[in-house]
Amino acid sequence: MQVYAYELTMQEEGILTLTNLPLNAGEKIEVIIIPRSEHRQTELRYPFWGKPLSYSNPTDSIAEEDWEVLQ
Repeated sequence: MQVYAYELTMQEEGILTLTNLPLNAGEKIEVIIIPRSEHRQTELRYPFWGKPLSYSNPTDSIAEEDWEVLQ
């Protein structure tokens, strides 16, 4: 299956027009619409991506109190 992706800007309210698609008449297609609002573009999806990390005690146990066997 070949996938084609187009990024468009809506020109009219509720009307989307695609032209010059590389498809033949009669082919069945599936259309998925994913809105890309300004809010989503400015939102940081991974705020710590690319930032340095440091561990104060990297060999210490984590959540030791949650282990029933140690009680």
